[in-house]
Amino acid sequence: MIIEQILKDKGREVVTLKAGQSLRAAAQLLDERRIGAVVVVGEDDGIVGVLSERDIVRQVARLGAEALDMEVGSAMTRAVVTVEAEEPIRSALQLMTDRRIRHLPVVRNARLTGFVSIGDLVKWKIAETEAEAEAMKSYLSAQF
Repeated sequence: MIIEQILKDKGREVVTLKAGQSLRAAAQLLDERRIGAVVVVGEDDGIVGVLSERDIVRQVARLGAEALDMEVGSAMTRAVVTVEAEEPIRSALQLMTDRRIRHLPVVRNARLTGFVSIGDLVKWKIAETEAEAEAMKSYLSAQF
């Protein structure tokens, strides 16, 4: 199974912010949408970063409440790891584990087409494992 199939199930909506917006606005958006991260886009809508709850918490821990007035561009993760829509899910899971990241922008032809979280991939893995177990039970019950 590939990442594209997860996007077909969960949808392609990607919540984005501009780098000039405040961390306060970002935190409010994350809360409203009940999500853990957003893709930060430039003027051309290209990916320039990812801002997660952890990024905000780090800034608040360093600067206190005044951190909420700083710009997203100052707190975001700039070294964005992306995944192609055709990437096998197992490979994406390995990438996220190796790089210790929880969110991956999905691209096709260098354009943002979706966003997946470790939760999305684990949900798929659990469903796959349950389907395999059910198939094995059916096979064994037919044999005996």
